[in-house]
Amino acid sequence: MPVTVVDVRPLESKVTGLQFMRGDATSLDGWADNSVPSLSSLHAVEHFGLGRYGDRLDPGGSARAMAALARVVAPGGRLYFSVPIGVERVEFNAHRVFAPETILRTFAEHRLRLAAFSAVDDRGFLIPSADPLSFARARYSCGLFEFTK
Repeated sequence: MPVTVVDVRPLESKVTGLQFMRGDATSLDGWADNSVPSLSSLHAVEHFGLGRYGDRLDPGGSARAMAALARVVAPGGRLYFSVPIGVERVEFNAHRVFAPETILRTFAEHRLRLAAFSAVDDRGFLIPSADPLSFARARYSCGLFEFTK
């Protein structure tokens, strides 16, 4: 399946079917509204705006990225989204940990509906078909969200 990767950093790859676009995932300029039937953001958004990977310092970077993802996913399309979840905080300039409610609320505000949720808990165990809110007090779990528009 052809895949397009967007990153602020350059990528040199000779992988067949992989297209690279250097860009800012907090805006996804160049991508039309409602145009992408399957979109993945896997352990990326928690880093946006913290300046660690060559991006600019932007306290709202992660929220802007989630809005951009919601904007470009097509009606009936899917967004696969993973980030650290638990007690909400920023770990210096490394990453954010999101309260599950923050993720659910943010995408709901952009008219995306949760289709499925699983998680890797603080002990490293996969919990399929879980309740996202049951991870609100986690220390550092991985939320695996599937949204649809």
